[in-house]
Amino acid sequence: MKKIVIIGGGAAGLMAAYSAAQKYGKSAEITIIEKNERPARKVMITGKGRCNVTNNCDVDTLIANVPKNGKFLFSAFSGFSAGDTMGLFEFWGVPLKTERGNRVFPVSDKAVDIVDALVGAVKKSGVNILHSVAKKILAENGAVTGVLLEGGEINPADSVILATGGMSYPLTGSTGDGYKMAKELSHTVTELKPSLVPLTVHEGFCSRLSGLTLKNVTLSVFEEGKKKPVFSELGEMLFTHFGISGPLTLSASSHMRRMGKTDYIAYIDLKPALSLEQLDSRVLRDFEDEKNKDFANSLNKLLPKSIIPIIISLSGIEPTLKVNQVSREMRGSLCKVIKALPLHITGFRPIEEAIITGGGISVKEINPSTMESKLVKGLYFAGEIIDADAYTGGFNLQIAFSTGFAAGKNA
Repeated sequence: MKKIVIIGGGAAGLMAAYSAAQKYGKSAEITIIEKNERPARKVMITGKGRCNVTNNCDVDTLIANVPKNGKFLFSAFSGFSAGDTMGLFEFWGVPLKTERGNRVFPVSDKAVDIVDALVGAVKKSGVNILHSVAKKILAENGAVTGVLLEGGEINPADSVILATGGMSYPLTGSTGDGYKMAKELSHTVTELKPSLVPLTVHEGFCSRLSGLTLKNVTLSVFEEGKKKPVFSELGEMLFTHFGISGPLTLSASSHMRRMGKTDYIAYIDLKPALSLEQLDSRVLRDFEDEKNKDFANSLNKLLPKSIIPIIISLSGIEPTLKVNQVSREMRGSLCKVIKALPLHITGFRPIEEAIITGGGISVKEINPSTMESKLVKGLYFAGEIIDADAYTGGFNLQIAFSTGFAAGKNA
């Protein structure tokens, strides 16, 4: 009987197990080695606990949203597409819905429904989930022979699928073990970087605004010397003691591919629905209602209370000036700051705080059709451990599902 061992019980590992079980049935013994008592812990926290399962788009769009090594995934995406992912979860009894940006979520808005369906399907398929820690992949004469477990036990294997994830969110079990195991078998691990991660900012006022959430704002990020933004999107973000975080920030971070080699500056448009002229008219109306007030007390209807002192300071207008003394030029300065609050980005937060790890097993050493190692027969890769990470919107989970499906089918 064929023995298939999968190291890692996350999205990629579970899909690989299901795929293998569907192909081989009872002619294979399939085992997932998972260090956590509950598999797919990281899936539980994706999409703020709602789980952005995939993106409802075609293969070309999937590839376009994987900025590094997207073309490598063509075969995997074609073999198991976003539509296939949606169809499978619907078949497992999880109704789905498509939201803004073609993001797909369970109708229940509960990630646990996705996890339960995936784990349930795997268990029903006869897959054994072993709660242990894999320490080393064993190989002889260029082919895998098994997996050495914590405690010295050896789990024999004809095929091993390495799906341990990256280094982000180590509390969920992604501690970088897989990279070490792959290196021991002569695989190349490209430089590991945080992706989809909060950003540190030079401006000290961020710490004063820590905890403030901004909704329906536009965040635009420019690379030094470039006129066109590398990222510009409407949404939600928040200030922290070190800089900025939240959905917009995480999305922006994955577009900042040259961090450390160039400088980036971000601008927050606090009133994206208004043009400069419309904003000036709005400010004038507010001033009319507050004729005898100091300028510092005239913006409460326009902006969150905690950010007003920052905006006033950057506008260069004296806080104690009466609003009826604020000139047109002064209003122009105020509106420009509101429409483009500048933030000088100094770097990424640590990789442990990232949603996704950038970098991983070199795709040059993986067969794109089967996910099998080109160096070691019977060794396969799936999910975040591969050097291919995507933007936000369900694309990274789709990479996990597609590569996991391909690895399982071919193991």
